[in-house]
Amino acid sequence: MCGIIAAATDRSVGKLLVQGLHKMEYRGYDSAGIALHQEDGVAHLRTLGKVNLLEERMIQEKPKGKVGIAHTRWATHGEPSESNAHPHSSKNRVFIVHNGIIENYLALKAALSKKGYLFQSQTDSELIAHLIDSFLNDGKSMIEGMQALKTSLEGAYAIAAIDKEDSNYFYLARNKSPLLLGLGKDEYFAASDPLAIGELTNQFIFLEDGDTAAVSASGLEIFDENQKAVERNVTKIDISAETTSKGNYKHFMEKEIYEQPQAIRNTLDGRIGGEDVLENIFGEGSSKLLAEVKRIQIVAAGTSLHAGRVAANWFSAISQVPTQIDFASEYTYKNPYIDENTLLVTISQSGETADTLTSLRHAKNQSYLGSLTICNVPTSSIARESDFLLLTNAGPEIGVASTKAFTTQLVALMMLAMSIAKAKNVNPKLRTRIVTALRALPEIVEESLKLKKEIQEISPKIAEKDNALFLGRGMFYPIAKEGALKLKEISYIHAEAYPAGELKHGPLALIDENMPVVALAPESELAEKLISNLEEVKARSGTLYVFGDASSNMQIDSGKLMTMPKCDFLLTPILYTIPLQILSYEVALIRGTDIDQPRNLAKSVTVE
Repeated sequence: MCGIIAAATDRSVGKLLVQGLHKMEYRGYDSAGIALHQEDGVAHLRTLGKVNLLEERMIQEKPKGKVGIAHTRWATHGEPSESNAHPHSSKNRVFIVHNGIIENYLALKAALSKKGYLFQSQTDSELIAHLIDSFLNDGKSMIEGMQALKTSLEGAYAIAAIDKEDSNYFYLARNKSPLLLGLGKDEYFAASDPLAIGELTNQFIFLEDGDTAAVSASGLEIFDENQKAVERNVTKIDISAETTSKGNYKHFMEKEIYEQPQAIRNTLDGRIGGEDVLENIFGEGSSKLLAEVKRIQIVAAGTSLHAGRVAANWFSAISQVPTQIDFASEYTYKNPYIDENTLLVTISQSGETADTLTSLRHAKNQSYLGSLTICNVPTSSIARESDFLLLTNAGPEIGVASTKAFTTQLVALMMLAMSIAKAKNVNPKLRTRIVTALRALPEIVEESLKLKKEIQEISPKIAEKDNALFLGRGMFYPIAKEGALKLKEISYIHAEAYPAGELKHGPLALIDENMPVVALAPESELAEKLISNLEEVKARSGTLYVFGDASSNMQIDSGKLMTMPKCDFLLTPILYTIPLQILSYEVALIRGTDIDQPRNLAKSVTVE
């Protein structure tokens, strides 16, 4: 969601900060702003809209400074506007940028208003600047004011701040929202995302909840939640410019669709060998723990939840373990019953998904056998706080609509199903079959990408509609849901998915010549029943677009049958995801939407 960047150097930082904001545009935002220390005070610029508008203001006004903070905002409190954009200020002295949500902001706002503070925005963030100013008026230093925030603020926050009277420093505070430091030579940076400063340094310190920091060009001090000076570990992360550029593709989403064969190879690398999955691929001692698993609880959100729903079928068929699945946003409120030897599995691309992280932390106090996560970011909160971990190694995913993160999550979850089966010594022949199929999967995915031309033929017919229906049976129902989600995310077409057998229980009323129906029809024991469902669509003048097996007995009078490559049936959900991604992309391209940064959406949802 929102993006923070800060810098303290011996060179002008304005351009560096704006470049960092550009690197975080993929997260989703509606406004941008910057505050820079100058000789005559603080330059404070904010714009509604894209970062390039802020950049134009910077070029016009030419602010110069060596210490500053900047921000991209995604609206949570208050409409998108320049007055609601960050940085916020108090009495033209304290300037802050903030990610997260302050849950008790109404009470704090009322108390600060009684002290004479005037609010210029509708946000919950502005009060942080006023609160820090009130602490300064009480005689606290700036770092003491940042530390005092913890006793006043309820909720999640990552904060960077500067004080007009203290031109050499910026200050940080973190609680339940990602924030890191970047170490350079005689310069230091901070950001909510390592991509923002990855071209400036490869040395990072990840702040922990309760940490505060005072940072200047000559050094930094970090304090823990007890206000004691601490040293945090330095982590090396190499982020190449190639991974954060579109290359020859029109959009990041297009690039990431076509990166999937290699991304899948990366996920498999070092995890399968011979005829089976390798031992302890989720961490030392994980195989021993998996042998004790009697039930799995999956907690995830959005696309990751769809991956979990597919995997539930694999856990049953391969591992012989039942699975419960919950929306991360609902999990902590349902007071879940936990069976003996239940493994908590969280799934998150970013590893900072607020609902999922809250669920993991809630589960720490429950009687789970352990926690295991499937994640793409090794330094993320969820990755660091889980007992066991398998990184998907998909590389940075910039497009808001997830593609390669989803397919690599599925591959990782298949390896989890196999690892549990191996630990329990069940289905050895099936595991051998799957390993063989996994090795072949990247090439088969490459083959499926060649369907682009056929998909381009049908895309204009879908692009002119306002609704679409997706159908799938069994483990293809979550894939149908993922296809519908992709279409609505980037083309803004209303799309819904149903198990095909549910069509006659209500959704059939929607079928007419204006309702395109996209169906997944792999050859299986369900194929005949699916064909009968599709006949119901045809009988009501519906247009069918079917991805399936050419050997099926399907006859498409209005629409098109697109033949999928052959694949082991258990892995076909991964394969059938690919054309749905291409379809959503091509439809959005025709409709002229903002594909990489669709309206109202954020890449990393760091608020509950």
